Amino acid sequence: MKLSTLLIIVGAIALPFALFAVKKAMSAPLPVGFPAPTSHNTIEVKQYPAYRSGTYTYEGNLSEATSYSFNPLFRHISSNNISMTAPVEARYPIATIDQPIQSGKAKISFLYNNNEINPQQVSPDIQVEDHAPMLVVSLGVQGAYGYGRYQEQITKLKQWLAEHPEYEITGEPREFLYDSPFTPDPLKRREVQIPIRKR
Repeated sequence: MKLSTLLIIVGAIALPFALFAVKKAMSAPLPVGFPAPTSHNTIEVKQYPAYRSGTYTYEGNLSEATSYSFNPLFRHISSNNISMTAPVEARYPIATIDQPIQSGKAKISFLYNNNEINPQQVSPDIQVEDHAPMLVVSLGVQGAYGYGRYQEQITKLKQWLAEHPEYEITGEPREFLYDSPFTPDPLKRREVQIPIRKR
């Protein structure tokens, strides 16, 4: 049997398993009451309910914040038998709304499925946080993760806010990262959001 024919057969067998693995990686549930992810290249106003999270505070190069924070957060949910949800939340300094910043403090959170979860083992580098309901303006993005394009996406949201003066900014911008590292880059979903309120 030719090598090319063998590779086609192996590929045909492996493809369904690969697609199943990708679907499984993308299927973590949202926290209770969370709206669905915003579609790619769409800007919309969204209301979020109160939620609870385990949060790691990172300081340094902001492009490394999410990857550096993953292990302590994963240890936190594993040691407390807390199920993984999507998205992962990354909150960046409010100053990033006005200018590009490469270094600073970020808060990275795994969101609990509901507000009744009370972890019993909390290491000193993790804070359990309760978040109030929040109104945001959100930009949906599909493609590879990375802090590199964050500022460009914040600029789009600022432009939207300039065209909608009935809203004002109320807090730190954030990213929502919906898919696992094993999801192919073209399929990864995220949102960049700025908390707002009506004037």
